[in-house]
Amino acid sequence: MYAIVEIAGQQFKVEKDQKVFVHRLNEERGAKVEFEKVLLIDADGKVKVGVPTVEGAKVLAEVVSHVKGDKVIVFKKRRRKGYRVRNGHRQCFTEILIKDVVA
Repeated sequence: MYAIVEIAGQQFKVEKDQKVFVHRLNEERGAKVEFEKVLLIDADGKVKVGVPTVEGAKVLAEVVSHVKGDKVIVFKKRRRKGYRVRNGHRQCFTEILIKDVVA
C-alpha cells in the first residue's frame, strides 16, 4: 500500500515504515504530524485518485530529525569582464518516518 501525498509544497510517494527527507517543518523532534493532502492511494491494486484530494485519507508520520543537505556551489561568471561570484547553499531538511497510511 502506498500513497502520493503533498508535503510542504512537494509531492512524495510514501509507504509505511519509510523515511523521507522533506523541506524544513516547524515541528519538534519526536512530534507526530498528520498530512491530509493525499492525492492518490493504492491499496492492494485498488487505486483511488482524489479530486483534488482523497476524502478521509491521511498519512501519519513522526519527525525523526532536522538536518542540512549537501553544500551546493553557485558560481557565476561573465567572460572577459572580470566578474566572478562564488556562493554556497545548504538546504534545511526534516527527516520524517511514515507510521501509517489511512485510506
